[in-house]
Amino acid sequence: MARTVIIEEQGGPEVLRLVDWEVGEPGPGEIRIRHDFAGLNFIDCYQRSGLYKLDLPHALGMEGAGIVEAVGEGVTHLKEGDRAAYASIPPGSYCEARVMPAAQVCRLPEGITTEQGAAMMLQGLTVQYLFHRTTPLEKGDTVLFHAAAGGVGLIACQWARSEGIRLIGTAGGPEKCRLALDHGASDCIDYTREDFAARVRELTDGEGVAAVMDSVGKDTFEGSLSCLKPFGMMITFGNASGPVPPFDLSRLGAMGSLKITRPSVFTHIADHATCQKMAAQLFDKVESGAMQIRIGQRFPLEEVRAAHEALEGRRTTGSTLLEI
Repeated sequence: MARTVIIEEQGGPEVLRLVDWEVGEPGPGEIRIRHDFAGLNFIDCYQRSGLYKLDLPHALGMEGAGIVEAVGEGVTHLKEGDRAAYASIPPGSYCEARVMPAAQVCRLPEGITTEQGAAMMLQGLTVQYLFHRTTPLEKGDTVLFHAAAGGVGLIACQWARSEGIRLIGTAGGPEKCRLALDHGASDCIDYTREDFAARVRELTDGEGVAAVMDSVGKDTFEGSLSCLKPFGMMITFGNASGPVPPFDLSRLGAMGSLKITRPSVFTHIADHATCQKMAAQLFDKVESGAMQIRIGQRFPLEEVRAAHEALEGRRTTGSTLLEI
């Protein structure tokens, strides 16, 4: 048995329950991992609230790190005693230990701490596919990144800087804007004080940006489209403010033959070899010093409700960890 956070119904943070949960032994292609930390992400809130449906009851958490305790038949890239981290389906990382598919679990190199691993896998792999697998981006290109002071955002600021890409960020308030600038954003727009779309046009001399990377959703969608230059790519990869309403695709042509996509990190990492390659690039960025993983908040597993409330209340910066 292992202490595990589950939901038996979908709703607010009050539906989160800490229970004893059966663990078992790994079967073919599986491992059992004992967690030191679990990462907290907006997708966890979407699954808890019902925006993303789950078969109930279900454990929560898409990201974690710890020690491999047992390895099932056919698993060759991990062994008992390895430090490992992952961002993976199915949910279930908010726990002391679990049995799970091994394919997306990655052995941590010596230069990456277990704490860093839990704080960066989902967010870092998201940034990797945004910059390398979604639309062609080259040194000198300009992108707009919403929520630039969040966990994904701070990694994106540093990733862009390391590759010579100009990143214009948005954030709520001067302190969050300063944080994004300190991590590599060329400019950061306080959306509580300025019209971000108008400011982007000013910052790009009216040209617009090559891509918008938007995890906010409903509140920023229309403005984001107006920030794109002709043939630009709108990447909507989250719904922090709610889902984007129905949209007339014919508008994309009138606005400059724009492109739009709604990717998921879990599609990008579904193939084992691809996932491991993406993770290796992420690890290299951290080990080289090109990126620092900022952990802004830590909560004991018992305080998971408070952690969800802080994330949804936009009272967090950087990554948020549950300490197991």
